[in-house]
Amino acid sequence: MRPFVLVHGSFCGGWVWKFLAPILRAKGHEVHTPTLTGLGANSHQSRPNGITLATHIEDVSNTLFYEDLTDAVLVGHSYAGMIISGVAVKLPSRLASLVYFDAYLPSKGESEVELWPEDQLAIYKADIAAGRRFRKPLSPEILGIQDPELAEWTMARLVPHPLSTYEDRPPEATSQSESIPRAYIYCTQGPIAQWTKVFASRSKELGFRQYILNTGHAAQLTHPKELADMLIEIAQG
Repeated sequence: MRPFVLVHGSFCGGWVWKFLAPILRAKGHEVHTPTLTGLGANSHQSRPNGITLATHIEDVSNTLFYEDLTDAVLVGHSYAGMIISGVAVKLPSRLASLVYFDAYLPSKGESEVELWPEDQLAIYKADIAAGRRFRKPLSPEILGIQDPELAEWTMARLVPHPLSTYEDRPPEATSQSESIPRAYIYCTQGPIAQWTKVFASRSKELGFRQYILNTGHAAQLTHPKELADMLIEIAQG
């Protein structure tokens, strides 16, 4: 059984895999859910400067190294598409595959903020002009969470995300990192589907295996079984 390393996106923490990870473990998979610096259970480490994309790449790379993981399926949700792209360059020999789960998929030299839709870019520019260095969490509705109890539970755990992580570019790909098999999971429902549609199309052009979830962006919370089944299929492939 290949181990899974599940990397959360903006505002979240390892907690966001709470409903999904037990399903994978019940099927016999080893599962790791690292929390990135400054977020989730590590939110006490948050600071306006000094936490970069490279910091988060190191967080995940350290999980692979210190847990002595090889042949791992590295899953990145949303912002974490930027992270797993960097980890693939740093530790390609430890990875069996990369899974971009409704995630940003950068081309050479692109930072995440350069990939944002116009409305989010306008908010970013206004924040920078006002001296703000954190991005406020998106609402449950935007994330595709309709259940009121789940929305309340989620909102209580979301934290502001340091803008500095969005301004960095991942390291340039190598022939070894580019040889790692890749898959893209596109979530078709909700407003973020319009943001990630371009990355789903880009991944198809690049020859990634394609998967569709008819859910909102936070499918690991709203449809964990369906997502788990898809991840297991990818791992077996």
